[in-house]
Amino acid sequence: MTAPHTAPASAPSMGPGAPAGGRGALSPLFAALDRWTRERPDETAVSAADGALTWAELTARTAGIAAALADGGAGPETAVGLLLGRSRESVPALLAVWSLGATAVPLDAGHPVERLGHVLRDAEVSVLVAADVPDGLDLTGIRTLHPARGHCADGALAVTVPGPGTCAYVIYTSGTTGRPKGVEVTYRGLLDTFTGALAGLGLTPGGLGLNAVSPAFDGWLWCTLLYLVHGQGVALVDLSLAGLRDAVAEGREALPAGLRTACLTPSLLAAHGDRLDSAEVVVVAGEACPAALAERFARGRRLLNVYGPTEVTIAATWADSERGDDVSAIGRPLPDYRAYVLDDELRPVPQGSEGELYLGGPAVARGYRRRPGLTASRFLPDPFQGGGTRMYRTGDLVVRRAGGELEYRGRRDDQVKIRGHRIELGEVERIAAELPEVVAAACCPLSSGQTLGLAVVAAPGTDPVTLAGRVTDRCRKLLPEAAVPAVVRVLGRVPTLTTGKADREALARELTSTGEQPVPTAGATVREREVMAVWAEVLELEVPGPQADFFELGGHSLAAARAVAELRRRTGLRLTLGKLLARPTVSDLAAELDRLASADASAPAAEGA
Repeated sequence: MTAPHTAPASAPSMGPGAPAGGRGALSPLFAALDRWTRERPDETAVSAADGALTWAELTARTAGIAAALADGGAGPETAVGLLLGRSRESVPALLAVWSLGATAVPLDAGHPVERLGHVLRDAEVSVLVAADVPDGLDLTGIRTLHPARGHCADGALAVTVPGPGTCAYVIYTSGTTGRPKGVEVTYRGLLDTFTGALAGLGLTPGGLGLNAVSPAFDGWLWCTLLYLVHGQGVALVDLSLAGLRDAVAEGREALPAGLRTACLTPSLLAAHGDRLDSAEVVVVAGEACPAALAERFARGRRLLNVYGPTEVTIAATWADSERGDDVSAIGRPLPDYRAYVLDDELRPVPQGSEGELYLGGPAVARGYRRRPGLTASRFLPDPFQGGGTRMYRTGDLVVRRAGGELEYRGRRDDQVKIRGHRIELGEVERIAAELPEVVAAACCPLSSGQTLGLAVVAAPGTDPVTLAGRVTDRCRKLLPEAAVPAVVRVLGRVPTLTTGKADREALARELTSTGEQPVPTAGATVREREVMAVWAEVLELEVPGPQADFFELGGHSLAAARAVAELRRRTGLRLTLGKLLARPTVSDLAAELDRLASADASAPAAEGA
């Protein structure tokens, strides 16, 4: 069998922070920490809503937390849960786990308690580092460590050298069974990411880089480590709905000023990119990047479009505007990665033809935790290498262009990306179908790609309105925010294809259709009708009237940003996101727009007085 095109086998130098001698599996990281602590001890290494850490403080706190974990027996293959949100403590806690060669299990405090409990049990977490534990979270058999207990002023950081196949972290992604599955990534894979991707970016030290990713997502690791390796501080920012509300309540900007580097999903970049004028380098990842967005943000700066499933250690390919790549594509394989575009018989497809992307190399994960059957179906022997090497079947459809760049074409299964989060539609459907009143359930992305819609078929005698509310409540209880359907409707049947499978395109049209009835505007003012029209466009659903609440209709942080931007464009008024957060009903926001219009109209007279 002839091997398809792959990346060169040689890797670039380790770049900033490269060690003179080895210090184990993560030598580039800890050598970088040493270097920047010596060269920039008083500069900011971590910035968060709860404060900042200098490089010297970061090193000391890492050493302190590591000592406390070691006292409790943490070491290689010991699963350590990290439930610290976007606190400044989250970074030293992660580094402490890795300094011991232990296994980090990142968690997001914003996820439902039931989901957190499943991850803790499935990962067999023995110690949880947390400042606050959510009510109702079962910690039976799990020791807890408050990060403050590990603080020390000048403790030395000792680094354990784990085996390359030791598990470095477990990331939980959406699962088709209705429960998330854990991906086990090794220290070998993490080191390959350092040497082949992170250090190869060549950022200049100083200043801050933006990390707005969920702490339970491997993109959070990428953003944090990218900046630390290069001597930039990491700015931990929460752009979720809860985070934006906190920022407004505390009277601070959601995004810090003067950012030098930013890593965002294309959705977040589109919503908040106007605040990133200072950024010299922008990295987009997590979902397909529209060509217009790529073109807009590549002007006057370096833009990278990075692609990589969790199962191959964060990043596997990228397109780089600095080398002249088309940054709407996902680029070429990184050093040490092998990228194959294959047909159903695992044969290379001709250049320009569509096929499924398979990825090989040292960064391929061990597999799914405690899921041998699923592991065997996705992690396959590499027929082009032999010697026991494996490749990961991504499920992504791509085309290899004449110049070697990979162009993403979509999925071949029911997995979708919603606001950068990987979601199995089957997980949402199974959770809904577990209600006894639900006969069938079908989930689909709505046309914007930013939200999900869900249709359920009710058992005879069930009240549709009550059932829709129960399904929504159940989804909110068990699913992360991005996976909660914005639209839930009870239908008489689910539209199907000739194969009998759900016709998701037809379903999306049906879920967002308002039928023959116009959007109700009786009694609404002109301004209220203007607000309702924008909300209907952004949320892809009917807005029932002036008392409708944006967030009760399924609005999320990105939708809010889009709604504000569109209202600003249509009205010319200086509406802010904070105003929508504080006044989420149609009538209240319309009144605020009228107030802004009145203030603008009276401004010239006031200036001339």
